[in-house]
Amino acid sequence: MLPTRREFLGQLTASAGMLGMAPLSLDHAAAAFEADTQPALNEKWDLSWTKKLTTRYRVVFDVPEIENGYGVWRATLWRNEYQQTLGVQPKDTSTVLVLRHNAIVLAMNQAFWDKYKIGKLRDVKHPWTEQPTDRNVALLSSKRKEQPAEFDSFALDQFMARGGIALACNRAFGDLVAMVASQDKVNDTEARKRATSMIVPGVIMQPSGVFAALHAQDFGCKYFRAT
Repeated sequence: MLPTRREFLGQLTASAGMLGMAPLSLDHAAAAFEADTQPALNEKWDLSWTKKLTTRYRVVFDVPEIENGYGVWRATLWRNEYQQTLGVQPKDTSTVLVLRHNAIVLAMNQAFWDKYKIGKLRDVKHPWTEQPTDRNVALLSSKRKEQPAEFDSFALDQFMARGGIALACNRAFGDLVAMVASQDKVNDTEARKRATSMIVPGVIMQPSGVFAALHAQDFGCKYFRAT
């Protein structure tokens, strides 16, 4: 069972303090799955991230739901807890984060959230206030007065800046492409181009979230369902 919001925020507070840190419908899901959103067969996916999985401690966090952004935060929390409890140094850890299914929107920048009203569309709640928000909850920052400064390091961009690997599901991304095509009234090729331009820099697209989660385990990652 996942912890309550109060319990989870309590864990984050303790971790940050000790370290001194700064639904899709079935029809839409089926359409996205069946849509021709794959690259050409002769186009290779970027699998270079697997070369980074050489440390002793390796984990893949499977994030299929938005859940106030908590799945992304957990990808940082585990390393902090290993460090403070077991004395494991960050250099000895590798973290893979898989954003798939409904959580694919966490891989998109704020401009995408603003233009396509993602917060309202997905009924997203702010992790601290539990009130409706139009912000990408995986990219909150104290610089914009969105959260306390000590929790900035849990954001997706900061996670990647520390060497974390963020992967996105192309199957789920197809649903966003379809949304862009519908709202912008453009063809699929143009819609994919526009959507791709608004992926958070550093996030690596994979054939599917299932593939990403399984392939990470091929390289010794322990699996954790994060949402």
